Amino acid sequence: MRRRISETLRLVAGALVLAAGLSAGTEAMAQSAYNPATAETFGPDGKPRQTGRIDWGLWIDPDGCMHWWADGGLEGYMVPRRDPKTGRAVCLKKNTCAVEPTDTLFATDSARLTANGRSRLEHIFRTQGAFGYAIYGHTDSRASDEYNMNLSMRRAKAVATVAESVGASVERVEWMGERQPRATNATAEGMRQNRRVEIVCYRW
Repeated sequence: MRRRISETLRLVAGALVLAAGLSAGTEAMAQSAYNPATAETFGPDGKPRQTGRIDWGLWIDPDGCMHWWADGGLEGYMVPRRDPKTGRAVCLKKNTCAVEPTDTLFATDSARLTANGRSRLEHIFRTQGAFGYAIYGHTDSRASDEYNMNLSMRRAKAVATVAESVGASVERVEWMGERQPRATNATAEGMRQNRRVEIVCYRW
């Protein structure tokens, strides 16, 4: 029975991926990757038991390469998006388009954005014009590792919320706490540089 369910999902997902790959252009791919379709599951007697839904869309990996994905709840399915002319993977260019000190974005020891911080972020996401964004939160080494991971998580998510509020597509949100310093934590200036949010842009 599990095999029949798996095969059904693979067939439907594969058809969705093929159809999307043939018909979707750049404009369509920039839209929300949430596209329901129906799929049958089977009961112990081998007969169709219920109708479910398969969601599918595009996922951009950390290197900027695109993948079609489909998920019916029972089994996921993913294939790289390839250029039909060359067979090569379709990958976007990526660059770190902003490094914002959290001292200028947030209230002290908080994930609450200041008015100026929110305005600054809205300007960034409205003017960069990237296909998608990745957001990475960092802290200095004060406090415990657990505390810093939690603070960088909440700050990164707060930045992502601003991005989405102005229509930007956020591909990933990650938080590193104190684990990826860009300067020494032995000085006040070094710690200031480490308290940051990095925004990566994915572009054609």
